Amino acid sequence: MIEIFKTNVENERQAKKLIILLNRHFPSAEITFDLDDCDSILRVKDEKLCLLNIIKILKDKGFECRALE
Repeated sequence: MIEIFKTNVENERQAKKLIILLNRHFPSAEITFDLDDCDSILRVKDEKLCLLNIIKILKDKGFECRALE
């Protein structure tokens, strides 16, 4: 399953820190950011995902995050 999120992550430094954090919670997930996209896209690929957990993790760190359909 692949989930795509719109975020307000602005730079590679922020993205790298968030990837490390998300990998702690979802160790088998493939996590990438596309900061060249106007929506600063976060893609998470994993067999088992909880959208609300991903959104909460980013929001707890001060970032906006919402799932795209």
